[in-house]
Amino acid sequence: MKKTVLITGASAGFGEACARKYRGVQTRLILAARRLDKLETLQQELSDTESLVLQLDVRDRKGVAETLAGLPEPFQNVDILINNAGLALGLEPAHEADLDNWETMVDTNIKGLMYCTRQILPGMVKRQQGHIVNIGSVAGSTPYPGGNAYGATKAFVKQFSSNLRSDLHGTPIRVTNIEPGLAETEFSIVRFNGDAERAAEVYQGTQPLTADDIAEMVHWVTSLPSHININRLEVMPVCQAWAPFSIYRQKE
Repeated sequence: MKKTVLITGASAGFGEACARKYRGVQTRLILAARRLDKLETLQQELSDTESLVLQLDVRDRKGVAETLAGLPEPFQNVDILINNAGLALGLEPAHEADLDNWETMVDTNIKGLMYCTRQILPGMVKRQQGHIVNIGSVAGSTPYPGGNAYGATKAFVKQFSSNLRSDLHGTPIRVTNIEPGLAETEFSIVRFNGDAERAAEVYQGTQPLTADDIAEMVHWVTSLPSHININRLEVMPVCQAWAPFSIYRQKE
């Protein structure tokens, strides 16, 4: 039986890689993102897979509700929801940060994830089948300078995922939070407002995770036997680890 997989933020990065990983005759793909041209190009590439593209801004509560409620047959019964749409904007300290950037991160990383989950989850519960995979971040657990609002949004993703598991206790619905560390995608280009040179400096001298690495993990957790739930999967490249405690020392 085919499984229907809904991927938000499917036009690039982790979402695009997940679409490629799930391609095949046993899958129906729902590819959602704001950039329709990117989605259509990806759909053409995955022509061997039954798919539907949706131009969707997850920040738009009404748009999410109407679009997902109006999915055509046979895409209505979503088996796997991959809440991948998200972003980081800026790296300034909190007292210098752009409040518009903070609001955009909250609207996308928190509200967008809630809107999509709330729309799809009732159907999963009714059918007693489904898996929600949220893309979190190590920033949701480990702070770093400039991570202020972004890290806070990913801490929400972590706690929301855990609370979903509690609410769904007694059902076979699975929930997994994937928390990547340093990964080279469009992430830093978006964070630095298109400054490719500055974005490249983030990964200089490292071997970061790739979008394909994360897609492999997403596919793995959803492919395990149905009685197994991976609650939280934190992953970093070996070149990355937790920083020592920061101690500020006054200069004499």
